[in-house]
Amino acid sequence: MDLVAGRAYAQERRPIRHVDAALLGVTGLLVVVGYFALYSATNQTLRLDGLDPFLRVDKQLATTAIGVVLMLVVASFDYRFLKVYAGFVYAGVVLSLILVRLPYIGSSQAGAQRWFQVPGVELMQITPSEFAKVGLAVMLAASLAELKHATPTVRDVIKVCVIALVPLLLVFLQPDIGTSIVMVAIVAGMLLVAGVSGRQLAALVAISVVLLVAAFQLGVIKDYQLERLRAFIDRENTPADVRYNLDQAEIAVGSGGLFGQGYLHGRQTTLDYVPEQHTDFIFTVVGEEFGFTGALAVLTLYALLLWRAIRIAFLSKDAFGTYLATGVTVMFAIQMFVNIGMVIGIMPITGIPLPFLSYGGSAMLTSFLGVGILLNVHMRRFT
Repeated sequence: MDLVAGRAYAQERRPIRHVDAALLGVTGLLVVVGYFALYSATNQTLRLDGLDPFLRVDKQLATTAIGVVLMLVVASFDYRFLKVYAGFVYAGVVLSLILVRLPYIGSSQAGAQRWFQVPGVELMQITPSEFAKVGLAVMLAASLAELKHATPTVRDVIKVCVIALVPLLLVFLQPDIGTSIVMVAIVAGMLLVAGVSGRQLAALVAISVVLLVAAFQLGVIKDYQLERLRAFIDRENTPADVRYNLDQAEIAVGSGGLFGQGYLHGRQTTLDYVPEQHTDFIFTVVGEEFGFTGALAVLTLYALLLWRAIRIAFLSKDAFGTYLATGVTVMFAIQMFVNIGMVIGIMPITGIPLPFLSYGGSAMLTSFLGVGILLNVHMRRFT
């Protein structure tokens, strides 16, 4: 009898028995919604160009397949190994961010140099700054897990900030304001969970504001980024061509009404009025064609995703798992808030993709990587 009970207990402790099916289900639903929105946003333009209307959907499917494999690989080994090798992960992130800035190695587009072009594969690019978000979370989690006090001291906070500053500065100089915002949010969120004091947090906010003002004064911020910020702050006095993206996005979402104009029948989407609709503005397709009801359904899926992520962080067996899950949770949360916020006009346009919906290889792979980490932490909460 004891042998049977012991065997049952051992089976109960097997990680595979504790897969978070709800997290997997929500992720799958968001990916499927993304396929439908992507097809609607791109099929007309591709047809006019004489191309297969499913071209971008097929590429997104291929990326999803790679992402699922990556998620399974990440979930298969004990996440605590990441703590041991966090330094190597961090070094790899910093090295990739340096290499992408070098001539003849990194690729540039629209005044930014932040991609590696995959040889022989058209339109296939790797964006190291996307993976840097997860790499930063791993390194910070390893550092915070070694705290010797119940709450971070000033020295601990400085150490965390120095660790974050190197990749953050490299990303900011690309320039990639959107990813920089996400990385700052990851640092702040993980410090809050670690118990940083209000005074320390206020000091960090003040320093961030000073550095941001300095970046504007030194010309680090590009002209088009300044114009986007002006369009958000002083919309009435901004030229129509500068606020065009924002205007078209709001028209698309607003025209959806309660139930939308119907799938593949959105006027703004069909006529290709919304720039970069298949990437940063993919949520406009949902709002226009499925209306408030459809948008609310997608937001509910994201809320479920965040709930599962927060729950995983709370249930983690150790501090490293809690911090690691927190970093991933903040990454998803800030991207959702900023992306949807800029679509409806409550946030400036910063170029942040919407997890699992926006078209883009590196962004999709990073999202699956984040889910793999959450699954890993959840599966091993008893071992």
